[in-house]
Amino acid sequence: MNKGAKSQRTFWCLLPSFTRRSLILLLSGVFLSTVAATRSTSVQIAQRSETASQQATSAAAKRLFDEADRLYKQGTAESRQQAIEKFKQALPLWQQVGDKTGEATTLNNIGAVYNDLGEKQQALNYYNQSLPLSRQVGNKTGEATTLNNIGLVYSDLGDKQQALKYYNQSLPLSRQVGDKAQEARTLNNIGGFYSDLGDKQQALNYYNQSLPLSRQVGDKAGVAT
Repeated sequence: MNKGAKSQRTFWCLLPSFTRRSLILLLSGVFLSTVAATRSTSVQIAQRSETASQQATSAAAKRLFDEADRLYKQGTAESRQQAIEKFKQALPLWQQVGDKTGEATTLNNIGAVYNDLGEKQQALNYYNQSLPLSRQVGNKTGEATTLNNIGLVYSDLGDKQQALKYYNQSLPLSRQVGDKAQEARTLNNIGGFYSDLGDKQQALNYYNQSLPLSRQVGDKAGVAT
């Protein structure tokens, strides 16, 4: 009798203990699930907020870029200086959102404005910052444009052989991506190189390759040149 009662008591004592542990585990699971769901929601909200912030930064960079482009097209020395400032304001915004194409294009355009203003070394400085970024993201159109621009600077500085080196890097890239306007400009620049060297027949050969391409893309300025 005592033995049976003892067994019964032992079983009875274990039952509440087991039930309490089960309840604690159940409540813990609910709590952890709630925490996980809350954290997941917080991460989603943070990601949406980060995406919205990046979009706003990209939009601001593009506005500054477009303003700079409009100022550049006005064609005065003052408007070009203003264009440089706008491009420079856009630059850290592209960097902030990790847009290397926007950064490379902006650096190239700053170089182009400095070139137009006659500041050749400054132009070269910005072109040389743009070039590796275009290569890094595989933007062959941008790479070809910057290579051609570097060639023009070296030509203006009197280093014709160095200019030809860059033209010859630009040309196959333009052909590869089908950029006929850039191909025509580079062919024309190579023609100018040979003309300056006194090799008029070779110059004529390149000009005659450039001309139909400029006509094909409707580049009347290129045709006239």
